[in-house]
Amino acid sequence: MTILVIGATGTLGRQVVRQALQMGYPVKCGVRNVRKATFLREWGAELVYADLKLPETLPEALKGVTVVIDAATLRPDDELSTAKEVDLIGKLALIKASKRAGIERFIFFSIINNDKFDYIPLMNLKASIESNLKESSIPYTIFQLSGFFQGLIGQYAVPILDQQTIWSTQDTAKIAYMDTQDIAKFCLRSLTLPETANNTYILGGSKSWLSSELITTCEKLSGQKAEVSFIPLFLLNSLRTLASFSKWSWGVTDRLAFAEVLSQNDNSEESINAAYKTFNFQASELSSVEDYLKEYFATMLKKLRDLNYDQTQAARRKDLTF
Repeated sequence: MTILVIGATGTLGRQVVRQALQMGYPVKCGVRNVRKATFLREWGAELVYADLKLPETLPEALKGVTVVIDAATLRPDDELSTAKEVDLIGKLALIKASKRAGIERFIFFSIINNDKFDYIPLMNLKASIESNLKESSIPYTIFQLSGFFQGLIGQYAVPILDQQTIWSTQDTAKIAYMDTQDIAKFCLRSLTLPETANNTYILGGSKSWLSSELITTCEKLSGQKAEVSFIPLFLLNSLRTLASFSKWSWGVTDRLAFAEVLSQNDNSEESINAAYKTFNFQASELSSVEDYLKEYFATMLKKLRDLNYDQTQAARRKDLTF
């Protein structure tokens, strides 16, 4: 079984590659820039040229491949024209090329609630890809995801350490964040479970969080008080409507709308627990937000202490020279 990973240099893609190699799978990584992906070759993967903007590059990359894992995605604030070119046209070309190549399993990472927010371009594109994949006759597995642990660092941890304002909504719904390493575990285990073919699964962490709870946790672990500014959801809706009138603001509009999506995450714990049962994972086997943030702050605070010590010592040495 040879795996082709699209989006292999991304936050999630690299975890899929690393774990697949550790499990002994031959792995090809479809990349546009080989120089930026040399670390994947050093891990043991084969680099092949594949550009979703150039569909003619896909058939060659698919030669000898059994499984396609599509971990490539754009962010909610990327340009709409780029999103359509990559996340729609490119993905449809990948599905078509995969069908011609006789791919035995196509794994696609999507976003939760994409069918409920079709006015958001990124969500609309994800829903379209899901629909086309299901109609392609290729055996598929779709994972609908919410937030990553990794995204919490830039959203909460870094602003607290830098004494910057954290922007948040007055949320009422909790989000089940998940580590990309754990998502990769589910992805690769699906290859050993025939019953996961032609099914869609909602993945999330074993515990759901309000943004206020995450801020409190970061304050405790960092020993610093956070500066928080809250934006009401009704104001986000108004700003999204105003922003939609101008082409240049599409990126801003999508960011605001995506915040609304996360705030209205109503996926039940029942769906997530059902996925755990199907894939034979216990909650205790997966990473926790607390441990992830604890490790981050311990590392960063040590670096800051070491930096402060080095600066103090340098200043003392300078004083001694006078």
